[in-house]
Amino acid sequence: MTERVVLAYSGGLDTSVAIGWIAEETGAEVIAVAVDVGQGGEDLDVIRKRALACGAVEAEVADAKDEFAEEYCLPAIKANALYMDRYPLVSALSRPTIVKHLVAAAKKHGADTVAHGCTGKGNDQVRFEAGIVALAPELKCIAPVRDYAMTRDKAIAFCEEKNLPIATTKKSPYSIDQNVFGRAVETGFLEDIWNGPIEDIYEYTSNPAEPREADEVVISFKEGVPVAIDGKPVSVLQAIQQLNERAGGQGIGRIDMVEDRLVGIKSREVYEAPGAIALITAHQELENVTVERELARYKRQVEQRWGEMVYDGLWFSPLKRALDGFINEANQHVTGDIRMTLHGGRAVVTGRRSEESLYDFNLATYDSGDTFDQSKAQGFIELFGLSAKIAAKRDQV
Repeated sequence: MTERVVLAYSGGLDTSVAIGWIAEETGAEVIAVAVDVGQGGEDLDVIRKRALACGAVEAEVADAKDEFAEEYCLPAIKANALYMDRYPLVSALSRPTIVKHLVAAAKKHGADTVAHGCTGKGNDQVRFEAGIVALAPELKCIAPVRDYAMTRDKAIAFCEEKNLPIATTKKSPYSIDQNVFGRAVETGFLEDIWNGPIEDIYEYTSNPAEPREADEVVISFKEGVPVAIDGKPVSVLQAIQQLNERAGGQGIGRIDMVEDRLVGIKSREVYEAPGAIALITAHQELENVTVERELARYKRQVEQRWGEMVYDGLWFSPLKRALDGFINEANQHVTGDIRMTLHGGRAVVTGRRSEESLYDFNLATYDSGDTFDQSKAQGFIELFGLSAKIAAKRDQV
């Protein structure tokens, strides 16, 4: 029986060429799998037909936008996940979504290998392969660009030699990855970290410096899940999409950073994630109102570890699953409304309300009606500082 390889297929030059390239290198039949996580671009049926025209024996396409939003983006919102305190894990979240569909296709079609188009320098090769073996340890993984030296020049030559139905126009100077949660841009002139980004590289966000009217929005959450925008019910996907439009229109969510890649190098990345940043900002503030102090302090440690694990490709790991349980429990009371002003590249919280609020006006006020017993403060401070006081006396000897 001929071996079969499932290929993560985008419809672009590299993965289209990879179909025939893998077949020649391995003698295997190739099944192409394309997953829509809100990246936009061509119709899925067009992509499916192109895969078949390029030599795939089977081609599957999946509209996974709602799945991606609810099962991958939502946990990141609940976790306030920002890698290195800034990056909302745009690409890292989409990889396990795609992996799940690749593994399902491999089992369905009797394939023993999964292929992807990643290079040997990036994080995505780890995210794909660590995810694949976590779900199906018996599967093998190959990466034509990395394993068979499938350079772009060779890919173009292969495409022209085989007369494949795909344009071989000049490559964009940037490497771009996008989905509904955000957009990542790297390489080209951005590799010089002194060079500032230019407006041309942005698509999800308008120039925040341009004058425009501010936009006020109210985001409603139930147990950490965004459920309404300005009082109108939304799905998680709709919440992200609507805030991409509104926050993006105000230039919110632009991130220019040098980040620590898993493979050990530092990389300059420019991101746009307007909906993600608006939702995480709102969610963080609602947690400030509804989550008890010690739980909130500990959750911040969990958030950092959760984000690092997802960035590193360990979505399906035991620790990540355990941390999910903690994060869901911590979101039990994160219900209420956050009002924000979107303007000038910033999402600024201006109001909070919640039936689950731990904010007690009568305890917080300095006016008449104050129910906080200040007479207890002196004794509390004496006991709180007692150990430091005893140590100070010893050290002064």
